[in-house]
Amino acid sequence: MAQTHLDPHLVTLTSPGSFAAEQYQGLRLTIERLRRGRTLRVIAVTSPAAGEGKTLTAINLAAALARGSDDVHVLLIDADLRRPAIARQLAIEDAGGGLAEIVGNTAATLDTTAHKLKRYNLTILPAGTRSNAVHHILRSPRLEQVLADARRRFDYVVLDTPPLLPVFDSAHLANSVDGVLMVVAANQTPRKLLGEALNLLDPAKVLGIVFNRDAKPMFGYYDAYYKDYFPEQVASEA
Repeated sequence: MAQTHLDPHLVTLTSPGSFAAEQYQGLRLTIERLRRGRTLRVIAVTSPAAGEGKTLTAINLAAALARGSDDVHVLLIDADLRRPAIARQLAIEDAGGGLAEIVGNTAATLDTTAHKLKRYNLTILPAGTRSNAVHHILRSPRLEQVLADARRRFDYVVLDTPPLLPVFDSAHLANSVDGVLMVVAANQTPRKLLGEALNLLDPAKVLGIVFNRDAKPMFGYYDAYYKDYFPEQVASEA
């Protein structure tokens, strides 16, 4: 897979030395710290509403976790079965199926449907093409088996799940994961909307809130001084 095909917002893959990519490394460190005190292997990424950047966050987080060590194996699952996007974002041909096919066909497995991106030490399971209603897939015992298999084989499993408020898919999936990251668009998501979304989750499962698209980053990285820390970004802007 050529890197030039990737969305430039996938900074942990396209520009790992940039300021933006460093923020996902910070998120990785937070996940690793939380993991010391609890079981934290399967992580869902969601948002209150659509268009808040949850898919980009899921991909960037999975890549950051995979880059943490050569010995860490990460599986990224597109569990947004209504509006899948990961295969398109990563320029992956998902003709071989994905999560929907594994759940619906016991002959399908992670080995036959997942895509290994060896260059990034990352494995991708697309959403696939569903033949049943979404709630049938999400309530299938087979889905629990798939996640259990993934839990055994990978150090981290990151699920990109639908937004919480339009549908209840993510609230259901939250029962099968160890933790949930909530992505909100900074200065855009209404506080009431965020509150309603959080009320749908077990508070013990919420790992934290990721603020996306902050127009005023904390470190003011456009200043000349801070550009010294990100030479790759300076070169790309030249």
